Amino acid sequence: MLLHTDRLGLRRFTAADAPAFSAYRSDPGIARYQSWDTPFPLEAATERIRTYNDDQQQPGWFQYAVELAAEGCLIGDVGFRLHENLMQGDLGFTLAPGRHGHGYATEAVRAVLDSRFAGGLHRVSAECYAPNTRSRRLLERVGFQLEGQRPAYTWTDGEWRDLCLYGLLADQWTQSAP
Repeated sequence: MLLHTDRLGLRRFTAADAPAFSAYRSDPGIARYQSWDTPFPLEAATERIRTYNDDQQQPGWFQYAVELAAEGCLIGDVGFRLHENLMQGDLGFTLAPGRHGHGYATEAVRAVLDSRFAGGLHRVSAECYAPNTRSRRLLERVGFQLEGQRPAYTWTDGEWRDLCLYGLLADQWTQSAP
């Protein structure tokens, strides 16, 4: 495990994760607020896992597989893109249906932020569609500030969607961390 909490383990993805990864990313309710189409076939999941960055300290996207420790099963992922300057990053997260409402995503995001800010990061950014109130609440709960909104920014599922922009600075994280 790269990171762990009382209930979760965050680790690198493996080829064995592809079926569960494909299943939750194929759920229309999950994909609605994401950048992929459904279904998300097993072959696509396998290929995506194969292309994930192996080194979380190198620039680019690193995808943490979020595993429920008690069951040893994949329940979601947290993506983190480290910028070339190694001082800032972008955050994204997805949780499998049926696992919402238990605090798992908040717990996983906090673990990633703890690790990244402890490593000297200055800033983390995140984006989400305005109608995705659950993700917006999660970002605000862990200390992100709404920095702006891009009206009618993305055409998705036959409609224009507003995009909300969030940011969190290291000194804000230190003050807000539990």
